[in-house]
Amino acid sequence: MIIFPKKPTEKTELIITANGNPEYFTRVTELIKHAPVLKHWKFTAFIQPTVHIEKIMDGLDEPYVFQEITIKTSEIKFLPLAYDEKTKKLNIIVYLKNYNIHCDTKTWNQAIYIIMQDLLGEKSLYQNINFVQLACLPTNTEELIELYDLQFYIDTINKNDVS
Repeated sequence: MIIFPKKPTEKTELIITANGNPEYFTRVTELIKHAPVLKHWKFTAFIQPTVHIEKIMDGLDEPYVFQEITIKTSEIKFLPLAYDEKTKKLNIIVYLKNYNIHCDTKTWNQAIYIIMQDLLGEKSLYQNINFVQLACLPTNTEELIELYDLQFYIDTINKNDVS
């Protein structure tokens, strides 16, 4: 991916992505490690987290718009379903406002993976998340965790899992 600068004084960024395929993570890392140093270019391994958590926490985040779906990250919650100690991957259930109104589950799945990639970054998403189930946000949300806390949750279980 090439990200062109918004200002003439900024560098053009070339992001090398593995498209979420862990088989290519090492190759991406090696390629970036051997990238040349160029005055007007920045080379980055993997799609990085791009959202500002503070804005999401305050509910001031911009909505994502996917076909007929408009959703803000601040409106999404999750609960862990299972954690595989061998793979260190998490299965989660993601709760969405108005999920039952829409019937195109494929669009919802794609939207949630894009939002999660923006939150976690490409590498963390595919190294830590195994399965995502979607559900409608219940009226009682006390037990649910804000999606913007997902990386913190992952870091916590990984730290607690260290033997």
